[in-house]
Amino acid sequence: MIIRPITDKDLDTLFQIAEESGTGFTSLMPDKDALAQKVDHSMASFERKVVRPADEHYLFVLEDEATGDVMGTTGIEANAGHTQKLYHFRRNTVTHHSRDLDLRRSVETLTRCNHYTGYSEICSLYLRPEFRQANAGKLLSRVRFLFMALHPERFSHNIIAEMRGVSDAAGQSPFWNWLRAHFVDMEFGQATHLVGAGYTDFIDELMPSHPLYTCLMSPEARAVLSQVHSQTRPALRILEAEGFQHKGFIDLFDAGPTVECALADIRSVRTSNVCRARVGGSEAFGKTGFGHRQHGENGPTLITNAGTADFRATITADAFEESGNLIISPALADKLHLEDGDLSRILPLSQARPAQTRNTAMELSYAY
Repeated sequence: MIIRPITDKDLDTLFQIAEESGTGFTSLMPDKDALAQKVDHSMASFERKVVRPADEHYLFVLEDEATGDVMGTTGIEANAGHTQKLYHFRRNTVTHHSRDLDLRRSVETLTRCNHYTGYSEICSLYLRPEFRQANAGKLLSRVRFLFMALHPERFSHNIIAEMRGVSDAAGQSPFWNWLRAHFVDMEFGQATHLVGAGYTDFIDELMPSHPLYTCLMSPEARAVLSQVHSQTRPALRILEAEGFQHKGFIDLFDAGPTVECALADIRSVRTSNVCRARVGGSEAFGKTGFGHRQHGENGPTLITNAGTADFRATITADAFEESGNLIISPALADKLHLEDGDLSRILPLSQARPAQTRNTAMELSYAY
């Protein structure tokens, strides 16, 4: 499995992924012209020289090296809210108190805001069903943290992820159904399509700007506040293990939670290391896998080069660290576009894996 930047040859597969991912996956909408623009924007972003984040968007694909199939996607928005407003509802508690009557009542409200403007956002993570296998989702999720750690000037100090909220197989969102009944007479799919296409004027024009009392919502709408789609639960567990926290901001349309973490505090950033590649012959490997010399056991490791437009990453056990050097075979070095002496960033997954993680079928499905 090789991670690389997306190219225009991936457009048809990207369109298939946008169709597969379903309603509510707003970062990839099944609009071929819009997707072509996204691909062009991503390619330009990887090529651009950057000293501070602006409107860059980085979209990666996971490729099956043997077949050339695109297994999934993952992305980073360098500066959320830079080109269009990024809206959320903030969950607050308001207390009403009468001193004369000695009565007090606390109620929850949702207030529309632009709290996360200027944050970097991880997004567009989707692993196709036929490729859901061990370590594929981990690679798609964690590779972004290593890329940001390698190129911190391109990103904010704070990172967010908008997690996909609850919707059913027919694309119906309980939260949106309540909003639609009272404010915006529009199908959920139409609303998310507009946002995915970059049109957000209707939010200011039609959606409530005053606080909403959650006690007046339908039970179905209240039940999904800050809850994630079933296909998104494994991705949320990975992010929580990385240090991401939900602090009460939810999506305007499906009420899915947004989670956040400082870039320097992300576990994969803290526990990964920068090494110099040392390209060795077959005699350097034998039965030794990465981590054997330091940790006493072989194990999968996420390895990247330090490039941008030629960025490559994979998970492998066929390499090991020794005295600050990454000892790597010529074949693997070629796949990762690494030459002797090049910088590489490495993350042993035994260090990144939370104790409670289980390899179940559900944990091999990812979408947000």
